[in-house]
Amino acid sequence: MVTDTEENAMLIIAGWARVPAERRDEYVAAHQEMVGRARVAEGCHDLAITADPLEDDRVNVYERWESEETLTAWRAVANAPRLDVPIEAGDIAKYTIESVRGPFD
Repeated sequence: MVTDTEENAMLIIAGWARVPAERRDEYVAAHQEMVGRARVAEGCHDLAITADPLEDDRVNVYERWESEETLTAWRAVANAPRLDVPIEAGDIAKYTIESVRGPFD
């Protein structure tokens, strides 16, 4: 159950997944248009789907959203590409952020 505090809290979705190494660049490129739309969507602070520089079958995912409400609104219109690329869930999680400060504070 999502509480009122969580509903209005900033969210980060981050982690990685695996795709066949020979299809990874295709997978990342197929998401480019969606990433661009997300970055201008209301409540999106950042979104990236990128090829990992060390592991040739790994895709890194990073999203930062103003709230659960803005994330839900985005998901309703995201229209992610439908690919026949097998994807293996790695370690992607949603984090509720209670406070934000500078990286050296």
